Amino acid sequence: MVIGIMGAMPAEVDLLCQKLSGVTQEEYAGVTYHRGALAGKQVVVCCAGMGKANAAATVQVLCGRYGAEKIIFSGIAGNMSAAIGIGDVCVGKLVVYHDADTRCIVQSAPFLEEFPGDPALVQCALAACAACGVRAIAGKIATGDRFVGDSATKAAIAAACAPDCVEMEGAAVAQIAARNGVPCVILRAMSDNADEEGYERLVVKDFSIDEYVATATRIVETMIESL
Repeated sequence: MVIGIMGAMPAEVDLLCQKLSGVTQEEYAGVTYHRGALAGKQVVVCCAGMGKANAAATVQVLCGRYGAEKIIFSGIAGNMSAAIGIGDVCVGKLVVYHDADTRCIVQSAPFLEEFPGDPALVQCALAACAACGVRAIAGKIATGDRFVGDSATKAAIAAACAPDCVEMEGAAVAQIAARNGVPCVILRAMSDNADEEGYERLVVKDFSIDEYVATATRIVETMIESL
């Protein structure tokens, strides 16, 4: 079994790459794919880049070129739920677009407007979070091609689809994984509250995501051990 592990930014996958054994690297279509073993499993780890197009293209390469049979996407997100806080994790029980006309999307394979996370992988992720002492929920993740860093946009997204967090890749990952018949799950550690303060922290200032990356790395490694 080959497991594809993705992030949107280099920092989100660098620690995982350092843990691989027997590593080979290949540059393909602008992305570096790291193949090796993690917890005794064959994995391919890569940084897709930010946004839906980068995420979708990379998932197709993982499935078609590397034969990924499961896909885990791990990264950070803006929190929109009172059930969790900064540093906690939302596991994608359901992933949706907040900026797309799904009446058009549903006309093509996999013919879905919303994308459920694979139930077994969702439970595996929740168990891994518990084992790592990280508070987590199985929730709804909303995806769009813009950073959400103002209260008005946050409120509009909440009214449209009531997600638990907002980010820029998850629905595209889930859509293309489903098109290929590959189970996937999206994990998001909350880095901000998708408001003006979040924009100031993550965009204007030099923000370090080391704490969130370390958390996500432990969770993903624990997941791989149990798969």
